Amino acid sequence: MTTPLSASRVARAADAATPSARPEVTLSADEARRIALRAQGLLGARDQRAGVRGVLRSLGAVQLDTISVLARSHELVPYARLGAVGRDAVEAAYWTERHSFEYWSHAACILPVEEWPHFAFRRRAYRDRPQWHHDLPAGVYEKVIAQLRAEGPLTATELGGAKNGGEWWDWSATKIAVERALMYGEVVCTERRGWKRVYDLAERAIPGDLLHDDLPDTECLRRLVAQAGAAMGVATRADLADYHRIRNEQVDAVIASTGLTPVEVKGWDKPAWADPAALAAESAGRRERHRTTLLSPFDSLVWDRPRTQRIFDFTHRLEAYVPRPKRIHGYFAMPLLTGGKLVGRVDPAREGTTLVARQLSLRGAKDVAPMARALREAAEWVGCDAVRIERVSHPDLAAPLTAALA
Repeated sequence: MTTPLSASRVARAADAATPSARPEVTLSADEARRIALRAQGLLGARDQRAGVRGVLRSLGAVQLDTISVLARSHELVPYARLGAVGRDAVEAAYWTERHSFEYWSHAACILPVEEWPHFAFRRRAYRDRPQWHHDLPAGVYEKVIAQLRAEGPLTATELGGAKNGGEWWDWSATKIAVERALMYGEVVCTERRGWKRVYDLAERAIPGDLLHDDLPDTECLRRLVAQAGAAMGVATRADLADYHRIRNEQVDAVIASTGLTPVEVKGWDKPAWADPAALAAESAGRRERHRTTLLSPFDSLVWDRPRTQRIFDFTHRLEAYVPRPKRIHGYFAMPLLTGGKLVGRVDPAREGTTLVARQLSLRGAKDVAPMARALREAAEWVGCDAVRIERVSHPDLAAPLTAALA
């Protein structure tokens, strides 16, 4: 068992928090893993009082995706941390009372509205962009803004149509204009309705004290790197850059002013930084409850594949866009987290009120009970009353799994 971090080690590390400083704290692989889980809200007591909005604030970004198997990814993220919170309650927590907005972060993400000023650097970059993939006919942008001012909030369809009738990327002029306005920050996506973006003017959707682009790029980047460090607990430069998809050199330019602490992690071949609060929590040495749950492939715990491999020794890849004959684990394989480790995965589907485990893999018999529990809880959450196992990587585990689910 690893000895908990001492308070003196944490204090010395905080004093040495510059990118060129020699790390004063060396973390074991287990310590780094616990820090990452705790920072992501997957180790310790559930914060039911803060709820879905608390999850969003602590993570800083919740990725959106079109795929819906058990539920959409942005619903699965709070479910993994809070348990069976109602799906309608999840949507309401994100989108009501001007609490959040959708913008480009790690990908298309729901973001806490208080982070609006810190994405000014990205809005400015889009405004200065010399070339776009779609041409924008003259006058259409102004027409869209005027229509939203008079009628909004509206979907692209309500604005006049989203497509020209060709392939999915064959956007109409209206769709091109409103998406450009979204990138510029003149328009905000305030919710999804039937998975369509609902657009409104930023002047209406963003609280007045936040509606500005006053912060210089350096201040925006400093905040986002610090937020990513807090959300991950401990991270390399590449990890920090990937969280909100900024460049490595942008991380380098601000890391010294973020307050993150240089650390060494055994087994990691790159320098790392840790959130001082995360180091302090680890130094307390409390026994904390591990979550047993299925994770969305787009969950921020696992969305960075190299980081997932490094921390959990778990190779994770979304195979939805891989040709069926080449898939190994299935279309939407969801990792199983239990005991602070990733120990298997399941490719789920729904047939009526039955949750179907189309393909399931586990390390061994000791992981049968956690997988059965995770499947039962997920089934109940989405309104299924039965679970059926189709294929198991180790066929000898099929009968124990079926028995555990009975």
